[in-house]
Amino acid sequence: MRSYSMLQILLLCLAILIIDILAFYWLQSITDLLASDFLRRTIHFLFWFFTVGLIVSIVILKLRLDSLHPIRKHFLVTSLYGLTISSFIPKIIFVIVISSLYFTNYVFLEKESLILIPIIGLFAGFLPFFVILYGVFLALYRFKIHRIKAHNPLLPKGLTGLRIVHISDLHLGSFNYRYHILERAVELINNLKPDYIFFTGDIVNNFAWELKGWDKVMKPLKAKYGKYAVLGNHDYGDYSEWKTKKRKEQNFESIKYFFKKIDFQLLLNESVTEVIKNEPLGIIGVENLGNPPFKQYGDLGKAMKTVSGIPTKILLSHDPSHWPNEVIGKTDILLTLSGHTHGMQAGIKLKNKKWSPIQYKYEHWAGMHRNKEQYLYVTRGLGWHGFPGRLGMRPEITLIELAN
Repeated sequence: MRSYSMLQILLLCLAILIIDILAFYWLQSITDLLASDFLRRTIHFLFWFFTVGLIVSIVILKLRLDSLHPIRKHFLVTSLYGLTISSFIPKIIFVIVISSLYFTNYVFLEKESLILIPIIGLFAGFLPFFVILYGVFLALYRFKIHRIKAHNPLLPKGLTGLRIVHISDLHLGSFNYRYHILERAVELINNLKPDYIFFTGDIVNNFAWELKGWDKVMKPLKAKYGKYAVLGNHDYGDYSEWKTKKRKEQNFESIKYFFKKIDFQLLLNESVTEVIKNEPLGIIGVENLGNPPFKQYGDLGKAMKTVSGIPTKILLSHDPSHWPNEVIGKTDILLTLSGHTHGMQAGIKLKNKKWSPIQYKYEHWAGMHRNKEQYLYVTRGLGWHGFPGRLGMRPEITLIELAN
């Protein structure tokens, strides 16, 4: 998890305090309507008790962060992250809505209608609060199966109907060893009866110890022809300070060894050739390749050497930025599978329209994308990282069926 300086933490606390002062100013327009002085004072006390408690907790956590056990550190950081988001966003909306309504009514409407504004403002604040609570406590582990067909007229008949399950971004450390949750996902995947299971990186948040016990959960994953995986940016241990270079290398080797324990073949800038119904299929896996500041570990040219003459190729590449940079128009790879973005774990989908803040950073951030006869599928991820919730962006299991 990214480390923030004390200055950044203090600026965050200042922002929380400013928003809460504004929110409290408008809150009084609502509590002034209450007949009971005791109830009004109780609400005011609870408001500031939460605000002061949150700010103090954030500062104390920053001061003690290095002395905490990694498991406890992750739990406390994500918990405070969730509390901050669930408090900060509703209050911003509350302040914006109620301020706008008061200004509009004073200028254009009768002042007698002002009594309705506190009620509307309160609703505007509570609605996003309950939406965030739903994302944290219910949607986070409501696995959703996306069924996709990838059509290509050049696809050999022997590969038509091939069933691929694509999963990514498990971040197993975020599950806090609640094995039963992921067991439900494993059951859903096996019920799809896939020919292949492809995993496209970020098995951990940073450390190999996060994998303890998960081999028993993931090894039962079944695929008719094989299970393949690549690494993501979180799997290299780059988001932590290591006492020695050797410790980081040992951590990395342990993560790679985990894939052997669960019967996944890890592709490190390499490829394999499978033969399905007398038709060759090239499966290519590159190490992480994304735009800066992410480190560049991948080598597509090296990975493709042994399958250059095979007409049908599937590429596993963690970061979807790799697709426009090196794949489309430069290779004959049919299908690229990626993850990485999580869809920012927040977004909106209405019919065929979708939106997420992540789209301002990634052109291809979720779903199927096509350029002529080349495809990219970006999964929204099966786990979570950072914010302990999913808002309109449920954890994803993808079933892709090849068709001509």
